[in-house]
Amino acid sequence: MKNYKINSFDHCELYVGNAKQAAHYYQNTLGFQPVGYMGLETGNRKKVSYVMKQNQVQFVLSSPLVSGTPIGQHIEKHGDGIKDVSFSVDNAENAWKETTARGAESVSKPKMIEDDKGEAVVATIKTYGDTTHTFVERNNYNGVFLPGYEEMDSDIATNSVGIIHIDHVVGNQPDGIMQPVCDFYEKVFGWHRFWSVDDKDLSTEYSSLRSIVMANENEKIKMPINEPADGLKKSQIQEFVDYYKGAGVQHVALSTKNIIKTVKKLRSNGVEFLPTPPSYYDTLSERVGHLQENINILAELGILVDSDENGYMLQIFTKPIQDRPTLFYEIIQRKGSNSFGKGNFRALFESIEREQALRGNL
Repeated sequence: MKNYKINSFDHCELYVGNAKQAAHYYQNTLGFQPVGYMGLETGNRKKVSYVMKQNQVQFVLSSPLVSGTPIGQHIEKHGDGIKDVSFSVDNAENAWKETTARGAESVSKPKMIEDDKGEAVVATIKTYGDTTHTFVERNNYNGVFLPGYEEMDSDIATNSVGIIHIDHVVGNQPDGIMQPVCDFYEKVFGWHRFWSVDDKDLSTEYSSLRSIVMANENEKIKMPINEPADGLKKSQIQEFVDYYKGAGVQHVALSTKNIIKTVKKLRSNGVEFLPTPPSYYDTLSERVGHLQENINILAELGILVDSDENGYMLQIFTKPIQDRPTLFYEIIQRKGSNSFGKGNFRALFESIEREQALRGNL
């Protein structure tokens, strides 16, 4: 019986080459507000971090201040990317003890950190590739993020784009590694398999993938685990693994209550999305049934739709947000459906393959 509870995603920490510029992008393009800062001015001589927040979503953008640090080495190997996917827990020490007892490798033992706003406990374990999971316990903390971070007062008013919370976080694996990673989440966390799909379902003329979605008990944490399957040409999963140099977070799905408004704002801010061919919308109503949204507007914005017995969902994917074809974001709105867009995979794959061809990587 577990003696700790994972409540939700807490934050994702990205290691990036220039945190100041990345923060500017997240603020002015993706609609996040800078709320916390740690760096030279707060006494940290090796690392600078900006905490970016939009409703319940928190991203921490971190860069090295000196050479030869693990952050710099991570960026050298992987490029900009997500290092840590952290979970909000009611007891970080118990979470660390239980997961390490079940076979997880520890990165850092439970540590209490404090400042004048209270105290928090954090502990970190390894997961796939060079990615980690940090348990964050804030039962006695009233600050903006965590002890050690100063609250930021931004002079620039940020226009939120309507992102509410993290829907899921996707991890790409090399071929043959998906199953062991899912076994890890089952054994170490006691999670269950929420949904799965194989290459017979998910293939195009050129490439295919396999995917299993792992979920925690309350199903607020969902983590699809992907691997490439054999195809005539290189799949998008293999392209990610090649450029990220191993397993890593492929994308984070960000939930909104109005995808049309959110995508319009993001497009006007300069976000580039994967294009959807007009023919996708010709048979959309036959495939998914009645929609409350105007199909012409969905087509104009390139928004995809999929349905299941519980309702439907709308989704769209950005192009990679850095020059390596690795990390990107998904915008998602669920209207009853718990699906992961199986009906859209072919259209999505073909769109990504067109981008791969432009990069000379198909």
